[in-house]
Amino acid sequence: MVERSAPRRSRAGRGWRPAHRAPRRGGHAGYDYATGTTRVIDPHTSLHTDIEDEPGDGPSRRRAVLALGGAAAALLGGVAAGTTPTGRRVAGWMVGGAPDPTDALAAPKSRDTGTGAESDRPAGQQASLVRTYAAENESYMGSTAGAGVAKNTPADGREYPSPAAAAAATKVTANTVLAKHPVRHLAGRATFGATPQLLADIQTMGIDAWLARQLAPETIPPTEAEVKLPELGTLRMGVADLRRDRQKLADRGIRADEEAAEATIARQIWSDRQLFEVMVDLWNDVLPVGRDFERSDVVRAAFDRDVIRRYALDNYPDMLVAANRHPALLRALDQAYSRAEAVNENLARENLERFSVGVDGGCTEVDVRQAALIQTGRTVVDDRYAYRAEDHHVGPIKVMGFAHPNHTAGGGEEAGDAYLRYLALHPSTARAVAVALATRLVSDVPPQSIVDRLAKRYLAAKGHIQPVLMTLFCSSEFWGSVGQKVRRPREYVVATYRTLGVQARTPAAFEADTGSRTAFGTGLREVRLKLADLGHEPMTGPALDVFVPWATAGALVGQWNEALTAVTGGRAMFTYTAPERLVARPPATAGAYLDALARRLVHQPLSARQRALILGVAGLPESARVDATFNGAIAAVARAILASPLHHLR
Repeated sequence: MVERSAPRRSRAGRGWRPAHRAPRRGGHAGYDYATGTTRVIDPHTSLHTDIEDEPGDGPSRRRAVLALGGAAAALLGGVAAGTTPTGRRVAGWMVGGAPDPTDALAAPKSRDTGTGAESDRPAGQQASLVRTYAAENESYMGSTAGAGVAKNTPADGREYPSPAAAAAATKVTANTVLAKHPVRHLAGRATFGATPQLLADIQTMGIDAWLARQLAPETIPPTEAEVKLPELGTLRMGVADLRRDRQKLADRGIRADEEAAEATIARQIWSDRQLFEVMVDLWNDVLPVGRDFERSDVVRAAFDRDVIRRYALDNYPDMLVAANRHPALLRALDQAYSRAEAVNENLARENLERFSVGVDGGCTEVDVRQAALIQTGRTVVDDRYAYRAEDHHVGPIKVMGFAHPNHTAGGGEEAGDAYLRYLALHPSTARAVAVALATRLVSDVPPQSIVDRLAKRYLAAKGHIQPVLMTLFCSSEFWGSVGQKVRRPREYVVATYRTLGVQARTPAAFEADTGSRTAFGTGLREVRLKLADLGHEPMTGPALDVFVPWATAGALVGQWNEALTAVTGGRAMFTYTAPERLVARPPATAGAYLDALARRLVHQPLSARQRALILGVAGLPESARVDATFNGAIAAVARAILASPLHHLR
């Protein structure tokens, strides 16, 4: 029997809200959603009370940590301070010359004559002219923040025959504190964080061979942590199993959607299939499905497995069709309740404005209405996708350049799939995918030259992803964008665990009552809950892919405190390298030891100012004799290095 309820109110005209929320801790500075401005962080006044101490920390050491952290705060917060309430308008001008939205709102309204319409709306106009919400990533960067990033990002470039050729030929002119080394740059962008072994692998294999291996993830053996993933028992369960055992799992405090998020964290930290995991993360932001809808615990994990991971390095048209045949998306956007006599627009709108052509891609309110009609009949039965012909609207459909007679109810599902494939290969979708890739891998304000190149390759490859990625890695804009991306909170935490060499295995001496979870599962849950505290937990909806909304004091402090936890082995169910053993043979003087530790943790030398600040953390002059514990300050010194811009940038 089909589960039904009263039709829910459409999200028409407002779209999804960003998943990012202000972190629970801190909150002294950051983006003000009421005014659309960002306050500059003062590290000495705003961050002081939230920094967690180690035993023996004194005021001078804390001030030194804050001074170094202030460099990161200035990097993140100072530029962001240019964001203004007019950001949306500026973003519109930047991405295609859209007129002032207030002009469109004042325009005469026409009647939407599509079947089932009950209200006046500004039909026939592009959504970008009538929407009451921002285009998120581009909106945030449509300010002096974006102008500052754009000024420091290569304005144009060219494509080379291979990634290695592009890396060798590209001169990095960007002003950045990061080392302008192509291997380090590739590791920072195509993975969740460099490690000594990863850098050695790229150097030994060569850039081209390493990328070729990453683009064939099925050939990469699972790591020890990936072998342990079945300890998260629901990962082996299908929808039918979860439906059957739902109450039993709930009684034990276990949810499959949460365990899927925890498995994602484990893979990002420990998998050797790093580029694949980067793409999985990107597609979860492009096709976001949160965990706050009815029966998410039964169906959300399957969406990650059967849609996102299945097609992450394959092709987008098949991914979009699969998403629209999945109960998770249908439930999250209320499509399960949409039928010919009671149409719900939520999925239709998101398919157009978020998942394909975009709000500036040419779609109108009439297009949204027509799209909603062609998708009627798609529903959920017993937590599985189903098509009910009797609920499908019959009649001619026209959405943008797509037209279909849609003359039979039985053919409605096929007609809907044809429409989705049309959308997936629309030039505006090609541009949207190109922008998403370039924003993730190149710059918060990607050069138009690489966006155009990626969009052209996307269309030529009929939506297949690997050729587009290869075009990106063969482009000088990618190799010239060193230091132009800031890690979001989860990226920072994951990179911290990776560079510290934290391992998934549980120490033999570990003893704890973990209840219904293994020690490994308990540790992953703790990390996930910390990421929830930072506002960047996996699979909670769209996460903004630019630095401005994350540049808050609370987010920075939370990240630094988690770095301290990782340095000091605070999650005892994982295996840690003691901080005094991070450098195999520590030099005997403070300055030389600091240099060796920086190369170990951030994979490059420190600047003179950074060295002075961190030596201030230890309270030691450069020439002071030190032991392996940095005379008791090793954890504080390691944390300070990880609080620097060298670790925040990627």
